[in-house]
Amino acid sequence: MAFTRATGKHRAPSRTARRGVGFAGAATLATTGVIGSLASPALAAEGDHLSLEDTGRMRVITQDSLSDPLNAQAAAQDREAFEAAAKEKVRAEAKRKAEARAKEIREAKERAAREAERRRLDSFQLPVEGSYVSTGYKTGGSLWSSGSHSGIDFHASYGSTVVSVGSGTVVEAGWGGAYGNNIVIRMHDGTYTQYGHLSSIGVNIGQSVEPGQRIGISGSSGNSTGPHLHFEARTSPEYGSDINPISYLRARGVRV
Repeated sequence: MAFTRATGKHRAPSRTARRGVGFAGAATLATTGVIGSLASPALAAEGDHLSLEDTGRMRVITQDSLSDPLNAQAAAQDREAFEAAAKEKVRAEAKRKAEARAKEIREAKERAAREAERRRLDSFQLPVEGSYVSTGYKTGGSLWSSGSHSGIDFHASYGSTVVSVGSGTVVEAGWGGAYGNNIVIRMHDGTYTQYGHLSSIGVNIGQSVEPGQRIGISGSSGNSTGPHLHFEARTSPEYGSDINPISYLRARGVRV
């Protein structure tokens, strides 16, 4: 007698049947190539992972590891360049200040030298060192044609050195009649001085002279009763423009 299954009822396949179907399915898939097509992406993914890790990713990691010291080296070089520039700036500023200071010192020395020269040119002194006035200004007597002394006499033994009382230019040097051998100097300040009764003259017309420079030797030439120096201060080189020689010298710092 034949047996049939009831309609509408199904029984779960047994474990052996499922296993058999699995094997059969696998075989079918292998035969149709489905397994190959499904397995390829997985294998490709796995292959890509290995490829990136072994090539691209390793290269990135290697570049990063190299860039760190390179960046550090570049930063150090930048720092060194900055420090060198700062030091050079400091040196340049120090040099500038040193040059400016040297210029100030040089200019100060030049000003001091000019001032010293000015004082020297403006300085006055006695025409005969250590001498004194033996005959005063405007002293009356028959010895002078005008009736009075137009200058002062300094005591000076024969052969004493006569010097210019200040800086100036010689405008007369030679025989002066009653003055004997005489010298007239236009002084630096525009006034004039005269030196008379000299035994010899040591300068020429047009020559520049400085304070204390030797211009002649004292004597007794011309209208003189003995060796001495006749000294006059004038407003012009001409006779008759005389001013008080003592006041003249004292106003210029000379002790008379």
